[in-house]
Amino acid sequence: MGYESSCSTKRPAPRGFTLVELLVVIAIIGVLVGLL
Repeated sequence: MGYESSCSTKRPAPRGFTLVELLVVIAIIGVLVGLL
């Protein structure tokens, strides 16, 4: 369990959507719309 806890501490706790995740989702949607 110590190994898992040390790995999970590298990334911050999720608080819903972050600005980076929102930009990634918008970029993916933009690419999909552009391909259609």
